[in-house]
Amino acid sequence: MARIEIKSEITGTVWKVHSKAGDRVESGDTLVVVESMKMEIPVITEDAGTVLEVLVTEKDPVAEGQVVAIIDG
Repeated sequence: MARIEIKSEITGTVWKVHSKAGDRVESGDTLVVVESMKMEIPVITEDAGTVLEVLVTEKDPVAEGQVVAIIDG
């Protein structure tokens, strides 16, 4: 299985974390929601797998391209 890094597409603040280590996710599932300029942007996975690690918590700042979670796909 491959380790897949899930990255934020925008700079902002983590508003909500939907997944935790051990969760099974499917393609299109939201892992984290990032708030930027009063908009909520979901960070989704394009691959199915098991969440190995979530690297952010709610209220954490995130940069565009920052890895927010790792899944085993």
